[in-house]
Amino acid sequence: MSDAELVLRSTRVITPEGTRAAAVAVAGGRITAVLPHDAATPAGARVEDLGDDVLLPGLVDTHVHVNDPGRTEWEGFWTATRAAAAGGITTLIDMPLNSLPPTTTVDHLRIKREAARDKAHIDVGFWGGALPDNVKDLRPLHDAGVFGFKAFLSPSGVDEFPHLTQERLAASLAEIAGFGGLLIVHAEDPHHLAAAPQHGGPRYADFLASRPRDAEDTAVAGLIAQAKRLDARVHVLHLSSGDALPLIAAARAEGVRLTVETCPHYLTLTAEEVPDGASEFKCCPPIREAANQDLLWQALADGTIDCVVTDHSPSTADLKTDDFATAWGGISGLQLSLPAVWTEARRRGHGLEDVVRWMSARTAALVGLDRKGAIEAGRDADFAVLAPDETFTVDPAALQHRNRVTAYAGRTLYGVVRSTWLRGERILADGEFTEPKGRLLTRTP
Repeated sequence: MSDAELVLRSTRVITPEGTRAAAVAVAGGRITAVLPHDAATPAGARVEDLGDDVLLPGLVDTHVHVNDPGRTEWEGFWTATRAAAAGGITTLIDMPLNSLPPTTTVDHLRIKREAARDKAHIDVGFWGGALPDNVKDLRPLHDAGVFGFKAFLSPSGVDEFPHLTQERLAASLAEIAGFGGLLIVHAEDPHHLAAAPQHGGPRYADFLASRPRDAEDTAVAGLIAQAKRLDARVHVLHLSSGDALPLIAAARAEGVRLTVETCPHYLTLTAEEVPDGASEFKCCPPIREAANQDLLWQALADGTIDCVVTDHSPSTADLKTDDFATAWGGISGLQLSLPAVWTEARRRGHGLEDVVRWMSARTAALVGLDRKGAIEAGRDADFAVLAPDETFTVDPAALQHRNRVTAYAGRTLYGVVRSTWLRGERILADGEFTEPKGRLLTRTP
């Protein structure tokens, strides 16, 4: 620890080997050692004694819609990354749609990176998009450093990002597999959606019926078949249907290169509690019943689901009308994802080590960020300091999101983020932010 510039001490440090009292030494923005709690401090090193607060690796959120540029009235890099930092997230990967232009060419990626430059309070990377007509752009985007490619199998909700038919999915996936890339997929089958009852109006039960589980199950099955045929690497986004889990487990057992995520809202909110007209709860696929939620938790516990990400998808408040058919579908969750998941995880007997695995270690691994996701020597000194036994009641006015619409309003949650650190610098403490210190990330070749 002789070269340490900073030492953080806590009686509870979450490391890959478990939780223990430790002193974490930092120099040059990286962790240089994880030592016993009472290790001698080198001359000149600054010491931060965190007491019994938990030191955990900064979270890595690989599913965020920042909407900048083009729809910055919905969200932007300044506000999104502040909200993330307030929730203990130190890295996010931005989705290619809901911004204008979408990130579907190298030129569009340059525009997106320029929009983010000097506004990012945390580190930011970018997904590319796979559209019916941009197969020729996929390899150049990959070479330019995107972390993979997002595709929809049903309409995305925005005209500039059309979905892939099975034929176009096969073409895009073959191209991506050819250069060893990753395809991440919104898996809902358009034919099942079209066949479902479409009543519209304020009743949540009607909206839920319009996005049935079998739409997800069929789309996941088709994706697995394509991945198996091409030996391609694929990732299922925001899984909400517990009925798809046996398909996923069987595919994994056969060696299909498949990973799966779910989201805090599927793990903490249930269809039974959504009030009619409350479209702050609307997302696609939808929040389902409590019994289905139990299946998702079981799949997290046994590893069938790999990770938990926000799918932060904000909009202006006026788009959240009381008609579930026409309201914008998306839940803003960046700032609240850690306490929301931790609150339900502890109730179900899980520990913070599990939450870190789902929301930091495995998300970092998904996108190949080997310097993120763990407190160990050689990693970036990205941390969240959490008081896990303290509670707070969600007040929308206290959120950093540009539009303070939340499905968690009024809920009491466990886990108060005391401070957030990026490469050894405290970027948030007691609600006060520094100037932006985030970097723009590219995929490691």
